[in-house]
Amino acid sequence: MSRPVTAWEAILLGLVQGLTEFLPISSSAHLRIVGELIGSGDPGAAFTAITQIGTEAAVIIYYRKKIGAILVAWSRALAGRNGTGWRARTGLGPRPGSVDVRHGRPGVVADHDAAMGWYIILGSIPIVVLGLLFEDYIENTFRNLWITVFTLAFFGLLLLLADVFGRQERELTSLTGRSALFFGLAQALALVPGVSRSGGTITAGLTMGFSRKAAADYSFLLALPAVLGSGFYQLVKTLGEPLPAGAPGWGATIIATIVAFGVGYAVIIGFLKIIGNYSYKPFVFYRFALAGLVVWLLMSGAIDPHGGVA
Repeated sequence: MSRPVTAWEAILLGLVQGLTEFLPISSSAHLRIVGELIGSGDPGAAFTAITQIGTEAAVIIYYRKKIGAILVAWSRALAGRNGTGWRARTGLGPRPGSVDVRHGRPGVVADHDAAMGWYIILGSIPIVVLGLLFEDYIENTFRNLWITVFTLAFFGLLLLLADVFGRQERELTSLTGRSALFFGLAQALALVPGVSRSGGTITAGLTMGFSRKAAADYSFLLALPAVLGSGFYQLVKTLGEPLPAGAPGWGATIIATIVAFGVGYAVIIGFLKIIGNYSYKPFVFYRFALAGLVVWLLMSGAIDPHGGVA
């Protein structure tokens, strides 16, 4: 059985979570692999979900103005301040006093922030439904490292193809319900370690023709309800149960979450600057290299593909 995680190992796991959560390289895969390498075993789905609260807190702070604008606009539209029709309440209809700059006509510009609120809700549905339906597989079967090897390589290839062949012309103002749902389905795939939540949604965005920056921005915003919901769900669930033998204790989990927050905030800033000037190819090649390393470690018996805390 895996031994408990020490304070220094918790700091290391927090660093790994913060460094990898927003990069398209899969934070859950890294936590799974690093846990095996340091000898504490798989930290578990609950530990992963709870530490993600720290990284999502970094998103809230970084995007606080945009999030505030979305919440205000969404609330106003829902309350009928823009009109009582369904299009006005969903942000798809005109705002009072708006003007279409193309035609100079009043009352035809949609409230993009209000619509974004609904698109985030719509895009969050797939991961909630699939997360509940496949909870047991997510916490056990899907954490097999051979599955992680496949998802790292396969979804890395998809990201490469999307980055090379995507038109990268669309901005978030062109987001629709259909594209929001496609983003959400891609995010749901990240329930399997190795896919990468940001990698999946960014790949979907590039495939639909969104720019690298637009795809990344929506990926970060879309993650908030699902990741925070999952984190607090696991937090409440864990509070009512004894910790499994070898699972990280509360002290280690709190330390890792705090470290993940600080590192995650710095990574958001750096990542958005990188994709503004470069492609996603370095992240793709890193995924391939990591998959190869894990295969070697598994074949040599250095790590256990079924290692876990349960």
